[in-house]
Amino acid sequence: MKKIIAINAGPRTNWNTAQLVKEVGKGAESKGAEVEYIDLYKLDKFTGCISCFGCKMEASFGKCACHDGLFEVLEKIRTADGLIIGSPNYIGNLTAGFRALYERLIFQYLTYNKEKSNCNEHFIPTVLIMTSNCPEEMYGERGYTELLEGYRRTLSAIVGPTKVLTCGDTLQVDDYSKYDWTNFDPEAKKKRHDETFGDYLKKAFALGEEL
Repeated sequence: MKKIIAINAGPRTNWNTAQLVKEVGKGAESKGAEVEYIDLYKLDKFTGCISCFGCKMEASFGKCACHDGLFEVLEKIRTADGLIIGSPNYIGNLTAGFRALYERLIFQYLTYNKEKSNCNEHFIPTVLIMTSNCPEEMYGERGYTELLEGYRRTLSAIVGPTKVLTCGDTLQVDDYSKYDWTNFDPEAKKKRHDETFGDYLKKAFALGEEL
């Protein structure tokens, strides 16, 4: 049985990003895969790469040597058959939690050797999800298209072939009346969510089937 690791790299455990990550997982399960779901922000304390270079030493070559809340997650990815990672866009990039995981996941495999720059020998298909308040038609001018392409290229080169799913103009909260957010039309936000989010879930499920 194929084992898939599905990671919600956002702090909200049942909102847009989490739902899409879980739906990709459901698609994989429909094809017989076993999916382990992880909420990154529920883990024990962790950091980004601490530049200890333990992963470049013989004793732990190619493996992150930092034993914190991410260590077991990285080990699970190492032996998995597929990877799903989802993150909301915060201040123009993916979350700090995602960045910590991304740094640790990628850097452990970089060798700094001309002969073989990547020591990962277990490539796995990957799905990267980004949700955002920003509408998708504005991704180009905001730099998000380029941002995601950078992540896709690096993940594809170091971890395995990566597909990207985006979901923009999302519903941020149930009750907008609690906040003085005059930029938004709450009714329009709710209407768009009700009319379109189901389609995003279908896209997510289909990506899971392919995974």
